[in-house]
Amino acid sequence: MEKLTKPVRFWLCTTIMILGLVGCDRFIGNSGEPVERVSDGDTLVVKDTNGKNFTVRFACVDAPEIAHTNKEKQSKRISDHNQFTWGVKARERVQQLLQQGGDRVTLNITDSDRYGRKIAEVRLKNGTFIQQVLLQEGLAKVYRPYLNKCPSKNLVQQAETEAKAQRLGVWSDTKFVNPWEYRSLYKK
Repeated sequence: MEKLTKPVRFWLCTTIMILGLVGCDRFIGNSGEPVERVSDGDTLVVKDTNGKNFTVRFACVDAPEIAHTNKEKQSKRISDHNQFTWGVKARERVQQLLQQGGDRVTLNITDSDRYGRKIAEVRLKNGTFIQQVLLQEGLAKVYRPYLNKCPSKNLVQQAETEAKAQRLGVWSDTKFVNPWEYRSLYKK
């Protein structure tokens, strides 16, 4: 009888462990917050644990603007076209990163802004720091006025320095206007 009981216990325990590991996500849930949409190269809409959406603005960086209105979309100004072209590239890169990361992010919220958005460092489940990737590829710039509220300021500054030295992304474009300058000059 004991010979039969030992293998049965072994297989029973093994089956329970396998089922527990396979079904773990159902009980614990996926890690991170689900992303509802990418608004632009530095803004996401995320769903909280209560099912409510909130907007997250990337800490530490400023990505090129995208066209929001029909007037902006139809603009013939070279500065608009240039800014929006880089803005679309930044947004597409964020979308690509999120898709690779399972459309979930981990947020390190550092502040809120005057529009009610949460300011956060944003990472994928595998630890990829989205702001760092954008800076390394020249698809965003360090936003220095708020750098003191950026826990990873050394990382972001290093990423930007490398992209600038290699003339990647916006660093290769002599006509590119910094997003904060673009907003102050053309978004009145």
